[in-house]
Amino acid sequence: MKNFSDLYIALDQTNKTNEKVEAMVKYFQKASAADAAWAIYFLSGRKPRQIIPTAKLRMWAAEISQIPDWLFELSYDAVGDLGETIALLLPDTTATGSELPLAYWVENRTVPLRGLDESEQREAVAQAWNELDANERFIWNKLVTGSFRVGVSQLLVVRALAQVSGIEKEIIAHRLMGSWSPNADFYLNLLEASSEDADLSRPYPFHLAHQLDFSLEDLGDIKDWQAEWKWDGIRAQLIRRGGESFLWSRGEDLVSERFPEITTASFALPDGTVLDGEILPWKDDEVMAFAQLQRRIGRKDVGKKLLEEVPVVLLCYDLLEFGGEDFRQRELKERRAKLIEILDGLPDEARKTLIYYPAVEAKSWEELSKIRDESRSRRVEGFMLKRLASPFRVGRPRGDWWKWKIDPLTIDAVMIYAQRGTGKRASLYTDYTFAVWNNGELVPFAKAYSGLTDKEIRKVDRFVRDNTLETFGPVRSVTPKLVFELGFEGIQKSSRHKSGVAVRFPRILRWRDDKKIEDADTLDAIHQMLEAEN
Repeated sequence: MKNFSDLYIALDQTNKTNEKVEAMVKYFQKASAADAAWAIYFLSGRKPRQIIPTAKLRMWAAEISQIPDWLFELSYDAVGDLGETIALLLPDTTATGSELPLAYWVENRTVPLRGLDESEQREAVAQAWNELDANERFIWNKLVTGSFRVGVSQLLVVRALAQVSGIEKEIIAHRLMGSWSPNADFYLNLLEASSEDADLSRPYPFHLAHQLDFSLEDLGDIKDWQAEWKWDGIRAQLIRRGGESFLWSRGEDLVSERFPEITTASFALPDGTVLDGEILPWKDDEVMAFAQLQRRIGRKDVGKKLLEEVPVVLLCYDLLEFGGEDFRQRELKERRAKLIEILDGLPDEARKTLIYYPAVEAKSWEELSKIRDESRSRRVEGFMLKRLASPFRVGRPRGDWWKWKIDPLTIDAVMIYAQRGTGKRASLYTDYTFAVWNNGELVPFAKAYSGLTDKEIRKVDRFVRDNTLETFGPVRSVTPKLVFELGFEGIQKSSRHKSGVAVRFPRILRWRDDKKIEDADTLDAIHQMLEAEN
């Protein structure tokens, strides 16, 4: 546990990528296989569900610390992170750090807590706090609450493991995809020199694109590029291997049961085939609003009525494997041609669900720009631009794939509520609720937490503290005074929101300190946007 705690501190104290990788390399070089497996599990963003309710931990910590509830809450308000607050308030111990392995602490002292009654849980938690030093208490609290996070991505973890093992990053990344259990055998197999992977269900790492941030002409000749409409759905891989089918989302969730029509259609695919595409709500040969797809997200059992109301397709745009052979290093134009050949050869019923869309043809970047103006009417987000000679890479490399999205819809809104952020922003008010005017009243419209600079965040945080009207748990209502320009990708009707609408991906574009709250937009203007979108 001590070694993992030291690793966390090393990662948390630097924002330099190479230093983070070096710290992980040192850890993996000396960690046992079981500890290394659990470290990968947590560092890559995986976590068990919450083991003990936070309300119990707060109560027990206050009792052990012998402080009143109001003082605990005041301390929590100042620190902003429950795990850190508890670690700071607990009485000092003589513990200098636990030499017991991380795997022991997770498997024997953490996960079993879920099966104990409340008195046994309290005793076990108090004993753990007594054995750990302050830093270890903080880390363990994060594991127990399911809120562990630190500033590393899975790609950085992959880089570190590649350095430790000498195995190519692409192979490590592939082996970390899909479902796996953090144990010693997993770690040893992960670093096995052989590149043969026996897991039939394992998807490939996704190739992601950067937003286009330079002139189109800098891409060179348009003939070297393929333009595709950028669809607003769920990125997924469909795998057909060994007579079985698996549908994975980009978030590494196995969603085969949630979209049975795609799974059924996949039975017609040749064995050893992996398709990359987008799950879309699709009816009468056109895409439906993303809000319709949301009706099916999270449902493992989809009823007949919902299947009829919101049918889905997998719109396929890449071929990653065929006949059991990895196609990712082949050029996009070859992968695309083979993909179309496969889909065109499917039975009619399967072709209704596994579809492709023709690439957009244009003789010049100027002509393509004009076609892009059709995006909103087509319910797409713009274009994906892919170099025809490009392989299917891992992660988000620059150069071959670009997102060329349309400009967001925008409105000016007034901040009316604020809440603290998480992680390093846990002590600052960074999550905001915005409102627009409706018959002289400010009506909540959207929440946003990204888009401001660190300097602006500190200024808003000061404003929130100085202008709080009421508190509702972690939320503060503030004097309506600050106006911000918000951007969002789409808009749809919503019976769950007081405004009657919901937006996709809201974010702050800029602080409009040149505007008064009377200048903010109205709900009528937003409804007009909604009518224009539909």
